[in-house]
Amino acid sequence: MKEVYELDVYRLAEELSDLIWFAYDTWDSKAQQTLGQQVIRAVDSVAANIAEGYGRYTPADRKKFYLYARGSFEETKCWLRKAFRRKVISPAEVATYKRLIDELGPKLNAFIKATHLD
Repeated sequence: MKEVYELDVYRLAEELSDLIWFAYDTWDSKAQQTLGQQVIRAVDSVAANIAEGYGRYTPADRKKFYLYARGSFEETKCWLRKAFRRKVISPAEVATYKRLIDELGPKLNAFIKATHLD
């Protein structure tokens, strides 16, 4: 069995979270204290829930955490939309995030679907 960090879905989640983590440092304090901390918690939770689910024993237990990851993924997109509307992130940053989001979303859904229940 592969290590969780070898999975594409996990790697993409980590890449997205790292990009947002480092972008946060460039935001003003208002943005950091409001949506910044929220988006970091949400995006970090995507990879964390994939990892936690991957370490679980039963398919049902694994799938539960993968579904939490998908919820956090959707929350991340919500916060990024707010950040864009509020002019915290630039169109160029949006394009970078969108590239990862467009790849991660389908992979995450396929990963969840591949977790068969007994």
